[in-house]
Amino acid sequence: MDTQAAKAYILLKLREELPDRRTYHSLEHTLDVYAAVIDIAAQEGVEGEDLQLLKTAALYHDAGFTEQDLQHEECSCAIARRALPGFGYDPVQVERVCTMIQATRIPHRPEDDLSRILCDADLDYLGRPDFERIGSLLFAELRAYGVLSTELEWNRIQVRFLEEHRFFTATNQRDRDPLKAEHLTTLRRWLAAHDPA
Repeated sequence: MDTQAAKAYILLKLREELPDRRTYHSLEHTLDVYAAVIDIAAQEGVEGEDLQLLKTAALYHDAGFTEQDLQHEECSCAIARRALPGFGYDPVQVERVCTMIQATRIPHRPEDDLSRILCDADLDYLGRPDFERIGSLLFAELRAYGVLSTELEWNRIQVRFLEEHRFFTATNQRDRDPLKAEHLTTLRRWLAAHDPA
């Protein structure tokens, strides 16, 4: 596996082909997930080929947004299946990458340890100090695509999402759950003050 070439290929594709309106599902998000995967994997004891495949899945997990809006995980897998054999990934490795990518479909339902790590990395920001900044990027993207229009709609969605979300790895349960709970409390207070419903 030439993981560096696979990385260079997809980062260039994301940089050149993602629409500007993708303020959240952006190159920055992919690099953030990639960094989080490395951090969580180290703490969860993942190494060797498993780590390389996990890092590849992180890099390719949202590549589908370069080609379509809906069912982007399927499209991300199609891109991985087209590109990765050219970088020396065998069919079993490619399908392991695709299994991880498919697990990032919301709501997350990972069925193996590597997929659990990728899912936690994908939403790592929910329990970090940059939660508000990154959330504002998602709000801007959802507004740009006509999914919602007001801050009230957005904060209702955030509260519901945070209430239903859970981290899967011991690492993120320990390191991210406490601050995630604080974010939820803050949002509930905002809704109590602003939501006529």
